[in-house]
Amino acid sequence: MDYTINRMITDAEFEAVDARTRAALTENGFGILTEIDVKATMKKKLDVEMSAYRILGACNPKMAHQAIGIEPRVGAMLPCNVILREVDGGVEVSAIDPVASMQAIENAELTAVAGEVRDLLAKAVAAI
Repeated sequence: MDYTINRMITDAEFEAVDARTRAALTENGFGILTEIDVKATMKKKLDVEMSAYRILGACNPKMAHQAIGIEPRVGAMLPCNVILREVDGGVEVSAIDPVASMQAIENAELTAVAGEVRDLLAKAVAAI
């Protein structure tokens, strides 16, 4: 099973894809709770150069509230990470598949919520 929902963007620069990603996530009910500039962090901490790589911690508050109500410790697996990484030929956007990431939790009700979140993330990734 794939653990991410992926899309390659070949017609835009990294920052433009970042803006498009944020807009698509917002349109699908997600906000950005965290942001990690991996490229800058690796340069600062290890003094190494790497291609642009950003992790956005996306959260749909309604779905997160529902999931926490079903399984209170599920917060350890939140928010849903979405990565943007510069690769040969463009920018790849990858969002976590919540169904895959929550396979360790045996709870059918939570799995159903994760499926709804996966559908929203897939819709957002397709809209970028």
